Amino acid sequence: MPTLPAKNVFPQTAQINRKGHLVIGGCDVADLAADFGTPLYVFDEQTLRATCQAYVKEFRARYPKTQVYYAVKAFSNLALVKLLAEEGLGLDVVSGGELALAKAGGMPLSRVSFPGNNKSPQELQEALSLGVGRVVVDSFYELGLLEELAAQSNKVQDILLRVSPGVDPHTHAKIATGILDSKFGFPVATDDAERAVRQAIASPHLRLQGLHCHIGSQLFEVEPFQEAIRIALTFAARMREQGLKLAEFSIGGGFAIAYLRDQRPPTIGQYADALVSTLKECLREFSLEEPAFVIEPGRSVVGPAGVAVYTIGARKEVPGVRTYLSVDGGMGDNIRPALYEARYEAFVANRMNAAPTDVVTIAGKFCESGDILVKDAALAPSQPGDLIALPVAGAYCIPMSSNYNMAPRPAIVMVKDGKARVIRRRETYEDLMAADVG
Repeated sequence: MPTLPAKNVFPQTAQINRKGHLVIGGCDVADLAADFGTPLYVFDEQTLRATCQAYVKEFRARYPKTQVYYAVKAFSNLALVKLLAEEGLGLDVVSGGELALAKAGGMPLSRVSFPGNNKSPQELQEALSLGVGRVVVDSFYELGLLEELAAQSNKVQDILLRVSPGVDPHTHAKIATGILDSKFGFPVATDDAERAVRQAIASPHLRLQGLHCHIGSQLFEVEPFQEAIRIALTFAARMREQGLKLAEFSIGGGFAIAYLRDQRPPTIGQYADALVSTLKECLREFSLEEPAFVIEPGRSVVGPAGVAVYTIGARKEVPGVRTYLSVDGGMGDNIRPALYEARYEAFVANRMNAAPTDVVTIAGKFCESGDILVKDAALAPSQPGDLIALPVAGAYCIPMSSNYNMAPRPAIVMVKDGKARVIRRRETYEDLMAADVG
């Protein structure tokens, strides 16, 4: 088999076959494009399961009371929820829709955590009615509202309080969530977090189980995690006098993945070493009993398992400036490059053995100048009808997709052992108008 370039950004099963085509899960990507059309999102089941298993194994080997909850916002799908339930993970949901998906996918609701900075009364009532394991409370408004709703339902709801530790996560400003100037959480640096603990403990229909903390996404450094753990557990130790019993502590997610061939994020084991060692050190220092330790990976579970596939159309050469290569997708299915300058590798999926001698900018088909998927990509020479593959497309692309320009969302397939199954069909024009009232 030919050597796969930039192997670190492809799913575990990715190969190049004798035709020079990209193969994922034993399936030739060119055949998948012919069978299901493009744009097409391809998920490798082996990579998904192996990553889930690695999180459970690596963290529990160091701290047996670890619980792994997948952050649904990264990619939500019924088939995925069923797979996660089989692997023993829980879910971190942030909306009523994601909660409904958890129920429909057969996830035990006791393994569901529900954060969010402005949950509606309807969403909180749904959480109470379904019996979610944890509601992660994010504001004084929510504390009062949830107490009122739980009282009306004659229930006692387990909760965590989301605290903001004021830690700079060293990531893009739009995905930093644990700083003081953030819409999320009760700041530890003010008296808000302490007042929230007192109010939660005094609420007869709420049972405070512990603290939740999430500082951001795509964190290549372990030190911000360690700093957040220390700040949160220092606060927890101080709150013992107020009656806080730390039965559960969630550090959230944010584990980084490689989008580019030269990126080398920590391994799952390295993250586990850093986080658990700091957790244990703080527990000993503050004489705290061992709580359940929750991690919430999202992007790192699904991102590397997904590959986006497009068909090349028009080519525009601007002498001395740039060559544009247009594809049949773009910001409608992947707005990340336009939203926060996300970068990807790109490959001609049906010419994987050809040398990358063509420097082009891959443009989408949408009516925006900012609809650019990859700037200055080094590709094999191509022609209309060839296929472009963007690896590491499994996270946030589809969840943030839109029907801009009335474009149907792509189909999604799961591949394993040479077989592909549709886990989300391509939208039709009729789907786009189904909710319209004429």
